[in-house]
Amino acid sequence: MPLDNIKHIVLVLSGKGGVGKSSITTQLALTLSLQGHSVGVLDVDLTGPNMPRFFGIEDQKVTQAPGGLVPVTVHEASSPAGSSDSGGTALRHGALRCMSLGFILGSRSTAVIWRGPKKTAMVRQFLTTTLWPPLDFLLIDTPPGTSDEHISLLETLLLETAERPAQLAGAVVVTTPQAVSTSDVRKELNFCGKTGVRVLGVVENMAGFVCPHCRECTNVFSKGGGEVMAREFGVTFLGSVPIDPAFVDLIEEGKRPSYPEGTIIEGRDVGASGADEADEAETAGLLVEKYAACSLYPIFDKIVTQMKTDIDAQS
Repeated sequence: MPLDNIKHIVLVLSGKGGVGKSSITTQLALTLSLQGHSVGVLDVDLTGPNMPRFFGIEDQKVTQAPGGLVPVTVHEASSPAGSSDSGGTALRHGALRCMSLGFILGSRSTAVIWRGPKKTAMVRQFLTTTLWPPLDFLLIDTPPGTSDEHISLLETLLLETAERPAQLAGAVVVTTPQAVSTSDVRKELNFCGKTGVRVLGVVENMAGFVCPHCRECTNVFSKGGGEVMAREFGVTFLGSVPIDPAFVDLIEEGKRPSYPEGTIIEGRDVGASGADEADEAETAGLLVEKYAACSLYPIFDKIVTQMKTDIDAQS
């Protein structure tokens, strides 16, 4: 079966759109890769399949093989010698692959105008015909809310993992600090409870803004709403993630993140990391290597480590 090669399957859920779920999925995948794991990302957000854009592989196409579809390679595993970040530390990363409807659509602006049955059929097809290589983790980027696609996704996953229930590790739920977001995410947590999906934890996104000029991290949308909600539901709070314009530049333009000297984020000085590099050098290298210089990477390193600890405890 196509899922037999996968050790752990993790859903990424949100109660509403616009909370940065695809951004969180991208960074979870890159961080898992930087920790040496082989990773797959399945994008089943059919009306907004953004993962190819986040990984910078929009021009790629999936290929047909006997028995199913071959996912697109974002990057292969690094050689034993590895590469290095701007500080000279050796990096070893695992392979990363992606499957998304975005590879099949004609262009980024193509609208997906499908009724529910066609959407659910596509979700099942992606799950049952994608020929994943051996993976440590498969992250599934889902649509916002609790729709037909979610029900179809869970029905198919529960059927496919019936003999290996621990394979479906659980869900990471994404929110922003505002009450309007946390109220919608409460519905998502209730959905997980009713369907028997274990919640690995809550990530509070957009919990601050890292100013590229004054070096301060300001809580534009307040902070702490996600942590309060997680405590209310008795689930793990994985962490707060600020908005970092350097990460946006990394995704949109491929620029290696750099910060003014003295920039402090989460108690860590991230200033002057690559600030003197030439423009050509700023865009050189793999996405995963450049992400290691991002201020958000240490935050996600802690989030992923906590997530893996919880998964191992249940295995």
